[in-house]
Amino acid sequence: MKVPDVSLFKKLLVFDVSFNEITSLHGMSKVSSTLKELYVSKNEVTKMEEIDHLHELQILELGSNRLRVMENLQNFTKLEELWLGRNRIKAINLCGLKYIKKISLQSNRLTSMIGLEECVALEELYLSHNGISKMEGLSTLVNLRVLDVSSNKLTSVNDVQNLTRLEDLWLNDNQIESLESVAEAVSGSREKLTTVYLENNPCAKSPNYQATLRQIFPNIEQIDSSIFA
Repeated sequence: MKVPDVSLFKKLLVFDVSFNEITSLHGMSKVSSTLKELYVSKNEVTKMEEIDHLHELQILELGSNRLRVMENLQNFTKLEELWLGRNRIKAINLCGLKYIKKISLQSNRLTSMIGLEECVALEELYLSHNGISKMEGLSTLVNLRVLDVSSNKLTSVNDVQNLTRLEDLWLNDNQIESLESVAEAVSGSREKLTTVYLENNPCAKSPNYQATLRQIFPNIEQIDSSIFA
């Protein structure tokens, strides 16, 4: 029901209290500042608090809670992975984190992608199952390899021209009309892309859909549920 007192452990590196009924992070202030990985997923936490002393933190997992606001992240200068899926977050606020490599904000209440611009080291970004209607704020994320914006409200693909390292692009379950516009938008990573998901979009209903996609992306290995040898 609450965070256990682990102050006895002065050099704690990993702390996992996932799959409990914890409602508050009260007590986290007693956890050693040596901590590198914190897992509090599948609880009932409503606020990110008492964790700003964890300067060595590399992985923070707070998925499947009741969080509404991203806060108190500014001291995590070494954070590489942030997992906040299945919460109630409405806006992205990464407090200037520049070295983070993986972010998951799937199944929240986001309507905008703004807030990621300074995360220039980012390699994997998961934003599926939100209410995002426009792709924006991505042009500085030149190290991005995986981008998941499936199950949103997108009608077009934008702001990804600079993402020349992109390998996996998940766009399924949106309202994207044109395959040609997708090809133009990802022209910088066309040779690099090996996985493209576009099923359940209007453009996926066009004749010779998979053949056209294979033509656009010469090195593709997987289109939706089909795998190419």
